[in-house]
Amino acid sequence: MTYETTRRTVLLATGASGATALVAACGGGGDDSGSSSTQSPTGDGATSGPAGRVLANIDEIPVGGGKIFKDEKVVVTQPEQGQFKAFSAICTHQGCTVATVSDGTIDCPCHGSKFRVADGAVAHGPATRPLPAEKITVEGNSVRLA
Repeated sequence: MTYETTRRTVLLATGASGATALVAACGGGGDDSGSSSTQSPTGDGATSGPAGRVLANIDEIPVGGGKIFKDEKVVVTQPEQGQFKAFSAICTHQGCTVATVSDGTIDCPCHGSKFRVADGAVAHGPATRPLPAEKITVEGNSVRLA
């Protein structure tokens, strides 16, 4: 028995492959439990294992502000002297990369969402979900991705 390839067969096969790729790309794959931890210079919330690469020196992260690392898609903040936090730099509204940290908020340029530097919570919509926490460690004068 021979099978003839029809236009319909090709379109169905191509569509199924594209749908599979789309579902895989949109899958959450992450844990939304919010159990990410950070380590402060005093050793609170220590994480196990070797630390990742250095993002910045602690003096590069302003108190009450932060710094965005676009390549790593991370924003590191220092809400209070010696307290460092890290969050995803991807806005939870429509996936834009945040652009600035000022006046105690992490700001998205696309639709005006603002997130608090202390906890990533929404300070101003249209975003309705906080920025997810990222893991960092602070060792000596260095802030590292965990």
